[in-house]
Amino acid sequence: MEIENTLAQNLSVAGENASYDEACKKLLANRIILAWIMKSCLEEYRDMDVNEIADQYIEGEPQIARIAVHPDEMAGRGEQIKGEKTEDSTITEGTITFDIRFNALLPGTGVHTELFINVEAQNDFYPGYPIMKRGIYYCSRLISSQYGVEFTNAHYEKIRKVSSIWICLNSPKYRKNTINRYTIQEENLIGDVSKKKENYDLMTAVIICLGNSENDNYTGILKLLDVLLSSEKEPEEKKRILQNDFDIKMTRKLEREVSELCNLSKDVEEKGIRKGILTSIQNLMESMNWTAEQAMEALKVPEAEWSQYANRLKV
Repeated sequence: MEIENTLAQNLSVAGENASYDEACKKLLANRIILAWIMKSCLEEYRDMDVNEIADQYIEGEPQIARIAVHPDEMAGRGEQIKGEKTEDSTITEGTITFDIRFNALLPGTGVHTELFINVEAQNDFYPGYPIMKRGIYYCSRLISSQYGVEFTNAHYEKIRKVSSIWICLNSPKYRKNTINRYTIQEENLIGDVSKKKENYDLMTAVIICLGNSENDNYTGILKLLDVLLSSEKEPEEKKRILQNDFDIKMTRKLEREVSELCNLSKDVEEKGIRKGILTSIQNLMESMNWTAEQAMEALKVPEAEWSQYANRLKV
């Protein structure tokens, strides 16, 4: 039996949603949006102004790419280069390409903490594994990838803190409008000795589960991200809410990306509906031995659309 290779499987999974996913990433990679996420989810930025975070603490341009794990395919790629990377590779573990990755200054220290923000625009909150475990794994990869870049040999004191923040657009009802953070904590089992927090507080994984205005938690970053990534709200409504409620000025770039996401989300939804209708037509033709016209009539498909479905059935 022939099995699809990883590329073929990824193409199948992405399908018609690929452009929509890219639009989500572009919106989330805006500095002011990242600043809101940092202030709302990371302790280091909790008491800071979002504009200050965006202007003074996010370094360079956030790097946008796709997640891809290809074990052993990147061997022999070459030397590591210090700087912002969207890929992490080892001979035995393969390659990860992060959705969004950027460097940010750690307040009060002048050193870096690397943050990785990943968007999972998937309907199933349970893709076969707990999301938080994947977040912790990505934190681990972000730490291990620093070897040969931030530190060499046994200079582990130079390891930078990392954060992996996951935004789940479609969550089960009990998880909607929630944010959970996972960190490393010190616990005194015997004695009363404490070490500096900076020596063990090296990773933070955050799970943001979006919802809607159904409860009191629908405020702050949860409302902001829900409005920003909504497939139902019109661009003008999004712009109005982001400007009035969050003081986010609409640059030409951000306005364009908001409109692009709205158009793509509608296109994805319409394609999904058409695909469902086509499947129903095919099922009726097979089970009832009907013609395509009889099946479309039974499904109350507008007669003006019959030809487009008939043409697809011939492919």
